[in-house]
Amino acid sequence: MDFLRSLPIGIFIEKPISWLHKLDPRVKLAWLMSVILTPLLANPYWRIFLVIFLLLLTVLAKIPWRILKTQVSLLVFFLVIVFCVTIFSGDGFNLNYQPTLPPSTLPTPQPTDYRYVLLEIGNFTMTRRSLDLAIRVTTLIFTLVYSSNLFLLTTAPEKITAGIEDLLSPLRRFNLPITEIILTLTLALRFIPLVLEEAQNLIRSIKTRAINWKKLGFKKSMQIWLIVAEKLLQNILLRAEQIAIAIEARGFTNPHDHLVQWHELKMIKADFFALFSLIIFWFFRVIYGG
Repeated sequence: MDFLRSLPIGIFIEKPISWLHKLDPRVKLAWLMSVILTPLLANPYWRIFLVIFLLLLTVLAKIPWRILKTQVSLLVFFLVIVFCVTIFSGDGFNLNYQPTLPPSTLPTPQPTDYRYVLLEIGNFTMTRRSLDLAIRVTTLIFTLVYSSNLFLLTTAPEKITAGIEDLLSPLRRFNLPITEIILTLTLALRFIPLVLEEAQNLIRSIKTRAINWKKLGFKKSMQIWLIVAEKLLQNILLRAEQIAIAIEARGFTNPHDHLVQWHELKMIKADFFALFSLIIFWFFRVIYGG
């Protein structure tokens, strides 16, 4: 299996170009931070709304399902396990309290239909607190992972770094090396797929040799994998050296003298509409999500 396509790190969909691709990266960064921050101290209804909102956004952007299938399947499988474990977990410490009043001989009728314990199956008990906690945990994990993945799918690495550099530009007044930091971030985003590609090629080279691992035993098998790890490290260092030589050959000695603008950041009508929608988004969060 090509695990490069099953990881959300460093993946960018060039085609088909959706309306999310055309938005300014600064606007998408503002939306991403808002989606990540609004679940904090929010009620379960707002968290569920964020999950539905992200799924609806994916449908409207017409992102191919074949790209999201593996990632979403693994995420949903993990969240189902977390939900099942959390929903039947205890409410806290297992403490027994001594009642202050003597037990009544006659059963006291419940004045309302309120029940704290919602479901009991053998030794498993689902309460209102455990259900609320399960919803909070699963929706928070889904929101954090899926929103970041959706941002990476629709934004090129160069646009991400350009947007971050523009947002951090006021910090240059404090003599912070913003350009150097952004250059390092750009190289890191470009270097991650290279590392995964090298690891994948080495694993494929081991598979094509049809090694009988049972006959080799544990010790010889570990020796082979140590050789593979050493070769992987050598290839990674070689790629890093090639990138450094390419940068030096193009005269990039000072980021202020050799500044290359990858993308021209320019706001369009869709960006202003997205910012206006973000204000409405925060208004509903303050009114209904608290």
